[in-house]
Amino acid sequence: MRIAVISDIHGNLRALDAVIADIRRRGADGTVNLGDCVAGPTWPRETCERLADLRFPTVRGNHDRWIVDQTPQRLSPAARFAWGELTQAQRTSLFTLPPTIDLGAGILAVHGTPSDDSTFLTEEVHDNRLIPAGRNLVLERLGDARTRQIVLCGHSHRQSLTQIPNGPLILNPGSVGCPIFADQPSAPMAEPRSPHARYAIITRANGRCSVELFAVDYDWEAAAAQARANGFPMWAETLLTGSVA
Repeated sequence: MRIAVISDIHGNLRALDAVIADIRRRGADGTVNLGDCVAGPTWPRETCERLADLRFPTVRGNHDRWIVDQTPQRLSPAARFAWGELTQAQRTSLFTLPPTIDLGAGILAVHGTPSDDSTFLTEEVHDNRLIPAGRNLVLERLGDARTRQIVLCGHSHRQSLTQIPNGPLILNPGSVGCPIFADQPSAPMAEPRSPHARYAIITRANGRCSVELFAVDYDWEAAAAQARANGFPMWAETLLTGSVA
């Protein structure tokens, strides 16, 4: 069984298309999306339409929830832009996504933690940057999911693989379309990264598990140009470089 895992597209259609093409080239039995689908200043409506056509099992991310939970005035500038680009039906479709998905075979898909879409599962903040969280803290955040074999999570935009002794293998595929959420340049997620579109493929065979982590080249110049044209120059810089200037 081969499952492709994507997360945190944030409306970047060019990055999503590159990842989907790469998944098809490598082959997978299915793809699961861990949420935060459209909150960004590039192609939120078009991304929502593409995902509707693809019909991937999709977890609701914090930004997918906030697009209905919050008034537009309380959203970040990029999320407010996405709100304005979407129809009411599209906003509702994002809000009504499930907060977790049981994929069977001991695999649980979440956005942040199993109980909180706004908390990192395997990282914590130290001196305004993300560092690996200690085992006991991760176990606390896992809750009942500590008995799972595999937990898939996103939210931090940071690609990682963590094995909890006598617990689950935790996979974060990284962000498809948003290396840094540029509305929060002082947040810990603003550490230098790269502009590549990230995802993962997890393979299970004969009771064993292998994971491939991918960083895919795509036309990030076009994504940056779209962000700039929509009035988001800082997003353009982060899409081009994976860093905050």
